[in-house]
Amino acid sequence: MTEIRRVRVALSTLFMIALAAACSPGPSQTAPPATDARSTASPSLETQIARFAPVDLKVDISALPASEAAALAHIIRAAQVMDGIFLQQVWAGNPALLARLAADDSPEGRARLHYFLINKGPWSRLDKNTSFLPAEYGVPAKPEHANYYPADATKEDVASWLATLVGEGGNPNSARGQASGFFTTIRRAPQGMATSLGPFYWVPYSVEYQNQLAEAAGHLREAASLTSQPTLKKFLELRAKAFLTNNYFDSDMAWMELDASIEPTIGPYETYEDEWFNYKAAFEAFVTIRDDAETKRLSVFASELQALENALPIDPAMRNPRLGALAPIRVVNVVFTAGDGNRGVQTAAFNLPNDDRVIKEKGSKRVMLKNVQEAKFEKALVPIAAVALGAADRGKVSFDAFFAHILMHELMHGLGPHQLPGNTNVRQELKELYSPIEEAKADISGLWALQQLADRSVVSPQIAQTMYTTFLASAFRSIRFGVTEAHGKGIAMQLNYLLDQGAFVVNADGTFSVIDAKIRDAVAGLTRDLMTLEAHGDYAGAEALLKRMVTIRPEVQRVLDKLTGVPVDIEPRFVTAREMLKR
Repeated sequence: MTEIRRVRVALSTLFMIALAAACSPGPSQTAPPATDARSTASPSLETQIARFAPVDLKVDISALPASEAAALAHIIRAAQVMDGIFLQQVWAGNPALLARLAADDSPEGRARLHYFLINKGPWSRLDKNTSFLPAEYGVPAKPEHANYYPADATKEDVASWLATLVGEGGNPNSARGQASGFFTTIRRAPQGMATSLGPFYWVPYSVEYQNQLAEAAGHLREAASLTSQPTLKKFLELRAKAFLTNNYFDSDMAWMELDASIEPTIGPYETYEDEWFNYKAAFEAFVTIRDDAETKRLSVFASELQALENALPIDPAMRNPRLGALAPIRVVNVVFTAGDGNRGVQTAAFNLPNDDRVIKEKGSKRVMLKNVQEAKFEKALVPIAAVALGAADRGKVSFDAFFAHILMHELMHGLGPHQLPGNTNVRQELKELYSPIEEAKADISGLWALQQLADRSVVSPQIAQTMYTTFLASAFRSIRFGVTEAHGKGIAMQLNYLLDQGAFVVNADGTFSVIDAKIRDAVAGLTRDLMTLEAHGDYAGAEALLKRMVTIRPEVQRVLDKLTGVPVDIEPRFVTAREMLKR
């Protein structure tokens, strides 16, 4: 730990030192594949850590030429920088706390560091964001504003200030658009310093995280110089430029056109950490290798999107008559993830970018993380089904249906209402309520879309026969993420709605089943309700719906209580990435 005590250690470097400390044994031992913190922590902390099943993520990169492998290593190093930035974004106190935890070599200290790294902070994301550290660490309640807004400001202060700025929130070139945009932080003007903007001002990410982004940009430029794949080179060069200029539009457009064996996603994207307004994007990275065979197999789904949009169970005026020209689907295997892409529950797939300007011109890309999904299915979903479902239904849970619904979830993020009248959008209008509503919409409409495709024999009969029961089992998997998290809130809403409609029922033995005669109409009904809320930018309606439906009912809790020995999610160990960085 001597490096940690040296002055002015870069945060990204400190993070990697801490990670090594958490996952390596004492000097006289041979390093095992997993951290020994699981067997030496206090019972409560050991139990919390054990909810994440260790999984070795290995990817075959033997087909990559030497220059491409070298480019991949530089992309991984750029991705490592995202961890340090994300820690700062979650809470201003994270860097100092990380250094303190990494300096504690005791078994309990190593366990605390381990769980800190899983959560990217001192709050257990599966336990309503309660701190898992003793009181002497002085950890406050997890700030809903993260580190995007001044610590001494209130949500009302910032909202009132935003309302005074010129322009619309959906216009990135206006003052209000800059302040409420994805890529700025809000800071308080120094006392005694008058500014034309009032008590606050915005700081571009390229300034706020200048040193780290310069480091990441350097690695991306090195990778670009090594690769011979034109679209990868273009994306890496433009994303490196974006890190320094704060203009991500061109690199997002290039990412949509990316067609390469290496499929990196790196930069500020998702807004879940901003629990005030859902405006500010968190840094993350997914470094992956494309699975060409699976990608080709699923490409047929992209051609179905306009037909699905045209058939949505909403007022036709709310449908989009012309979706973006591109809707690429990529099936990939994860080599390394970082930042918001590797905290708490692991991402199984994603739909990006979130910039509505890019979506309007190019559409959005759906990326399926196949090796992550396989691990989740094996470690969590199969054992959950054995508890939550009746014996006759357990055979109706399939990986193909699980995989297909995750894909449709991501596809449906791009369908339905987005832009609203007055140069605004659904995200801007629903603010902090947007993420749970949108996640629920994508989930339930994904199930609706699978039914549409099944009716036209686009998906296999096996998927058609197992998709509803697989979804039911997966609902118990997702609700275990906690109802303080967007996906957990969304699934609680869906589960309760389908119970109320009689589409899901509780059996005499406490297990759950699907009622075939009711599930289809219930799924279409909730799809209609959520998309209509979004089309109207109905904040009050969304608030009332979430307040009423986001709860864990006793019959659901009884099943959850029986799942204590089943992992909630996985903890990836990036074996291939670690081997590459040793070269």
